[in-house]
Formats: sequence, C-alpha cells, structure tokens
Amino acid sequence: MHFTLIDRVLEQSDDQIIAIKHVSNAEEYLQDHFPTFPVLPGVMMLEAMTQASRRLIDPEDAAKVPWVLCRARALKYGTFVRPGATIRIIMKKLKDNDDGSIDLKGDVRLIEPGEDPSAELPVACSGRLTLRPAVLTPTAG
Repeated sequence: MHFTLIDRVLEQSDDQIIAIKHVSNAEEYLQDHFPTFPVLPGVMMLEAMTQASRRLIDPEDAAKVPWVLCRARALKYGTFVRPGATIRIIMKKLKDNDDGSIDLKGDVRLIEPGEDPSAELPVACSGRLTLRPAVLTPTAG
C-alpha cells in the first residue's frame, strides 16, 4: 500500500524541506482514532516526517533503492491535530553517516483554520530520524 501524506512542498534546499499536510475528515484512519474525538494519529505524523525526509534526500524521487526509516529518537508529541487543521513539517538534514544513513531533525507544527501560519505555532510532533537506503534482496522465482 502506498499513500502520500505530503500535500505540498513550500520550500526546499539541500539541507531543509518545509511541507504541509491538510487533515480532512475524509481520511479513513480518522474514523477509528477516535470515533467521538477524531485526531491525527502520532504514527501518521511520523510517516509525514519520513516522507518529507525522503523528498529532501532524493528530490527527484529517482533513487533505485528506496529510503526507509531505521531509527526514530526523542519523539515528542504536543497538541492534538483535528480534522480541518494543517500541519507544517520542517525536516533538516543533520549528518551523512559512514554507513550510508542520514540523520535528520523534524518539527511538526499545528496550523488551525484561520490562524496566521507565520505566528508562533504549537508543536504537534518533534524528533530525530535516521533514514537509510533499503536493502533489497532478490526473490526466488
């Protein structure tokens, strides 16, 4: 299954990407999380950070080998993200490691409808991620 959680990239350089994701009631996973108080699951914020990181690492999306999340550290969740809100994801490249992996720092901020996105926004999620190229093994056939 493949799905994209990044709606738009606002800015991108060699070492940083800023992207947004609008959260809508139409998203199937919100129906169960939670039925009377729908909120964006934390794992979906982590996936949005991972997807933004992939775009930062490989902006052309031309890699023969996909990048996978291999470590998430210091994850902290702040405010709830409800349908109708937008999250702004900022990923910064920190370090290219000797083993081919890349360390990144992420910050996800909540933008409520009608709120000024240039104001100080509440933290929805933050943490450090490490992505590495996937090791694909041939299947017997």
